[in-house]
Amino acid sequence: MLIKLKNISIFILFYCASIFAQGFSASVSSNKIGLNNQFQLTFTFEGKEISSVRNFSPPSLSNYFVLSGPNQSTSVQIINGAVSGSLSYSYYLRPKKVGKFTIGVASVDYQGQTFRSNPIEIEIVKGSTQRRQRVNTNNNSNNISNKDISKNLFIRATVNKRKVYLGEQVTVTYKLYTRIAIAAQMSISKLPQYKGFWSEELSTSNNISFSTEVVNGQRYRVGLLKRAALFPSEIGKLTITPFELQIPIRLKNKRRSGNIFDDFFNDPFDQGKMINYDAKSNAVKITVLPLPDKNVPASFKGAVGNFTMSTSLNKNNIKTNETASLKINIKGTGNIKLLNIPEIKAPNGIDKYEPKITEKVNRNGVISGFKNSEYVIIPRTTGKKEISPIKFTFFNPAKKKYITLTSKKFIINVTPGKKIVSSTITGVSKEDIKLLGEDIRFIKIQSNDLFKKQGILLLSYKFWVMMALPLFILIFVLGWQKKQNKLAGDIRSLKYNKAQKVAKTRLKKAKKLLHTKNELEFYSEISLALFGYLEDKLHLPKAELSLNRAEQILKEKNIDEKLISELKYCAEKCEFIRFAPEKGGSEAMQEIYKKSTEVIINIERNLTQKNGR
Repeated sequence: MLIKLKNISIFILFYCASIFAQGFSASVSSNKIGLNNQFQLTFTFEGKEISSVRNFSPPSLSNYFVLSGPNQSTSVQIINGAVSGSLSYSYYLRPKKVGKFTIGVASVDYQGQTFRSNPIEIEIVKGSTQRRQRVNTNNNSNNISNKDISKNLFIRATVNKRKVYLGEQVTVTYKLYTRIAIAAQMSISKLPQYKGFWSEELSTSNNISFSTEVVNGQRYRVGLLKRAALFPSEIGKLTITPFELQIPIRLKNKRRSGNIFDDFFNDPFDQGKMINYDAKSNAVKITVLPLPDKNVPASFKGAVGNFTMSTSLNKNNIKTNETASLKINIKGTGNIKLLNIPEIKAPNGIDKYEPKITEKVNRNGVISGFKNSEYVIIPRTTGKKEISPIKFTFFNPAKKKYITLTSKKFIINVTPGKKIVSSTITGVSKEDIKLLGEDIRFIKIQSNDLFKKQGILLLSYKFWVMMALPLFILIFVLGWQKKQNKLAGDIRSLKYNKAQKVAKTRLKKAKKLLHTKNELEFYSEISLALFGYLEDKLHLPKAELSLNRAEQILKEKNIDEKLISELKYCAEKCEFIRFAPEKGGSEAMQEIYKKSTEVIINIERNLTQKNGR
């Protein structure tokens, strides 16, 4: 009897331990995944008080596109009055390349202890491991094909114009039309390519709102997916490639009416079966016309749209060595980012400095905004100075002609600046000297401590050093000036050398946004840092810059493919984030900031080593 009681006690102890034991584990939906498929990665903590779980730290996911996550979910269970629960962090991922990989260890903190998950081995193979699904409906032998689904769920791409001028805006809109229940979160399979266009994403809601439209006699729920403003940079016929989504859908069981879609909106009890459907929009062709080549004004620098210009000079009467400000303000509709502000021609005797440029772009529909330029000018000689009228020319597509805006000429009257008159040494007093800040101090007039130094000056080494020093300084200044002139004459070299500095500035701004948790602006700034760096470093004009083009040039420069993959991951992550109904949070932002910084540093190091600098 004693032995039985002992066995029962041991059983109860093990049973309670199994209920209240804490553990942290990792799992995947499949260990063998096709390169074109997505899979789910889940980290699960099981314990008594899941509310005490803190500081979830995921492993590196650089080998995958993060389509969504971390998505957090909890569950609680009560067994014989004992409460236990689980907390899960899940990701939806898509592989970047084939091979065998190990998903590393994640960790969480729980009541002063750190729990770590198990690593997972997975294999990525070419193609797809998911066969095209055909759904057998209950109580009916007929199958539902992808063709049947495509009539009831599709993506439509439309443009406001099919024929535009070079540089004229065309707006492309992507809408989802469905008569089928969408069972879970959609994921992006492929973003559209805008080859031959400069693109600007237009503002849309982060959450898809559905309305109702009738198409060919059928009623659809319609949701806006994406809008973009495109500015063609090439003439001829250009193609916008399709936008592709993978959409989990739920199909009802076939009814006696013979059509499973007829009463979709009216039967909440039919759960049906869920499958993943690959939806693909139509491709769109745009005809781009060249700008007229007759009577083109000399002041035309490529601006297309409709603009106004205002100019101002803050003072017309000025003294030598004082500063004045000349502002040029251009606003209107068109590609504000690529707008070239006209330069001013300063007359002899006036120094002109590089302008300070400010801009604001409105992306609500037609791209509009302003771009301002402020020149600082300093007159060095006296007299009446004249700055020629400023001209700005743009092509107006609506009127089909060039329009030139001209300012008035600017007259500046320059008078001598203040001069400081020195007093005589004898009889000087502190009252005779005007102290300007710390520039002028009282001059000692006694010479009691002066003495004549003995020795022959020509035999002193200091004499020869002082004689040679100006020569060395002159050689150095001439060499430095030559280098500066060469750099100033080569804009590409200047941009190349400043590329990393400009990227660091944008990353610093992104870091500030990281602390404010403003995700949309954060990912936008990271994207600008990456693409701006590539534009300057690879000598790519903005109109020709694309991720595929940058990848091609980096491969030609023998940059490591792993580094290129990390660059693509960071850039595409910034594009994907807008389509994720649940954002990644601060942890995902920290990861993308760290990876983007490392990518820029490593590309810079590789290019520097290959250039022998």
